[in-house]
Amino acid sequence: MSDAETKKIEETQEEVVESQDVHFEPVIKLEDIEVKTLEEDEITKFKIFDKEAAEWKERGTGDVKLLEHKALGKIRVLMRRDKTLKVCANHYVSQEMKLSPNVGSDRSWVYTVANDFSEGEAEHQLFAIRFANSENAGLFKKAFEEARESNAALTENKSEPASEETKDAEKTETEQKSEETKEESKE
Repeated sequence: MSDAETKKIEETQEEVVESQDVHFEPVIKLEDIEVKTLEEDEITKFKIFDKEAAEWKERGTGDVKLLEHKALGKIRVLMRRDKTLKVCANHYVSQEMKLSPNVGSDRSWVYTVANDFSEGEAEHQLFAIRFANSENAGLFKKAFEEARESNAALTENKSEPASEETKDAEKTETEQKSEETKEESKE
């Protein structure tokens, strides 16, 4: 290459480098869509024992929530795994559930669930839940007991005829749980 050609190439490269206003238009314009977690109708309130193997199995680690349905007023426990956000505990707090201390720990509780929907169909399960410290464990127990009493009061009031809004909310909630478990089983 001659000096003139080299000089011309260098000038062209300098021109490209100097232009810092680079903008690319997307090929396809994507619309924003609303993604439902099925927690929209609820307000945030605050190991599983494998009988066949006779051992505790970790379901997952993550934040546990007590959620109250806006229309129904029923409170449930919902826990999703940290990274995958897959549901690992999903059940209503019933009057029969009693938190008892887990042996050897002041920061964990054990309780039995008659209908846990996290694996698709309702199953009878024994849960152990452990917290980072005993203070959080105490706060959970207090909120859990309040939820238990609140749901028990709602159950006692069930003898009264339900309003149309409550009936619609119950129907929608059942459909949403069914859809959520179907989606979880596909993954």
